Amino acid sequence: MSRTALFAGSFDPITMGHEDIIRRALPLFDHITVAIGNNIGKRTPLFDLDTRRRWVEMTFADCNNVSADTYSTATIDYCIEHGIRYLIRGIRNPNDLVYEQEIALLNKRLAPEVETVFLLSSPLHSDVSSSAVREFVAFGKDATELVPAVIRNDFSDIVKNIKHI
Repeated sequence: MSRTALFAGSFDPITMGHEDIIRRALPLFDHITVAIGNNIGKRTPLFDLDTRRRWVEMTFADCNNVSADTYSTATIDYCIEHGIRYLIRGIRNPNDLVYEQEIALLNKRLAPEVETVFLLSSPLHSDVSSSAVREFVAFGKDATELVPAVIRNDFSDIVKNIKHI
C-alpha cells in the first residue's frame, strides 16, 4: 500500500518553512501532495491560485514524488476523496500546536483512518510564515529570503507590481 500524504495550506506564498517541512517529510512517505486552497478564515489571497501552484511546482521540480493540486473543499474531505491516509502539519510554536491539535482531533472524528503527522519547524525557519511574507510585501520590505530560492526571481517580479501600504 502506498503511503501518500497531504500537506495542505494556502501557500500565499510558499515559504522556506513550508519547503523545509515537505523535504523533511519526503523520506517518511512514498508521495506527498501539496494541496493549495483558499482559507475561508483569512482575507483575500495576495497571490492568485495559479501563481501559488506554479511556485509549489517550481520549488519541488526536482522531486518526482511531490505533486501540487488545488482544492476548494475541507482538507479532510480532500483526504477522503483521494484516499490519502496521512496529513502533514508543521508546528512552529506552542500556539500552532494547540491549534493543529484541535483540528487533528476534529478530523479524526470525521475520518478515523486519516492520521495527522506533526513535524516541528527547523529553528532556522520557525519565525517564517506566509503572513509575515505578506506583511513584508505590504510595507514594501524585501521578503525574497523567506521564499524558496528557485522562485525568488519570479516572486520579486510579481511583488514589484503590488501596491504597498
